[in-house]
Amino acid sequence: MKKWIALPLVLTLLALIGISGCANPADDVAPATTTAAKPIPAAPAPPGKLVPTDAPIKAASQPQLSTGAPVLTPENTTIAFVGSKVTGKHEGGFKQFKGTLDLVRDKLESSKITAEIDMSSIYTDTGNLTNHLKSADFFDVAKFPTATFVTTGIESGSHDAKAKDATHTVTGNLTLHGVTKSISFPSKIALAGDKFKLDSEFFINRKDFGINYPGKANDLIRDEVVIKLAVHVPIASSAPHEASTK
Repeated sequence: MKKWIALPLVLTLLALIGISGCANPADDVAPATTTAAKPIPAAPAPPGKLVPTDAPIKAASQPQLSTGAPVLTPENTTIAFVGSKVTGKHEGGFKQFKGTLDLVRDKLESSKITAEIDMSSIYTDTGNLTNHLKSADFFDVAKFPTATFVTTGIESGSHDAKAKDATHTVTGNLTLHGVTKSISFPSKIALAGDKFKLDSEFFINRKDFGINYPGKANDLIRDEVVIKLAVHVPIASSAPHEASTK
């Protein structure tokens, strides 16, 4: 009888140890500051004629994208995320997206970046989770097929101790799940050889964008989602999308 009494106790203790051992991936990452959407400034004026992109998706909830040349692609840019729940975490990202870079070489803070993500291209480390994230419980891809981001400002420096080696703070309007908010996040931005580089790691609160699915009662989903960006775009002195302050 004592063995039968002890067994449930042992299993309970093991479960508690497992739960307590699953740290929140967002704990060591700087948070994005989320506020109401901001007006989008005009792109920096280029010295020559811009090359047009494909027309942006016509939806009232989508902000107008830049008319700069499309240079952010899955070949030179990574958009990834880490989500977690009480008992573990999952990693994922997006396979299809496009974006523009209106670059000001001698004043990077005046540059402008846009991105448009095909939400149906989401992937994760678990097939069932990928399908669930596409459903109305999460991103509701059928109703909101794209997410967009347009910078409204780039400032030198970062004020968050968890931002690590960040050189700038990027602010822009993020439209996700039909909700548009302004987010500000730390980034490391530089011109390195023939590339424009932006690397960033921060977290957003999914509930700020109306994604409220709680998860199972004994395995709740955390609100914080870590975003990982790596934008390494080749640039050329004669690129038609490049602008100058001179």
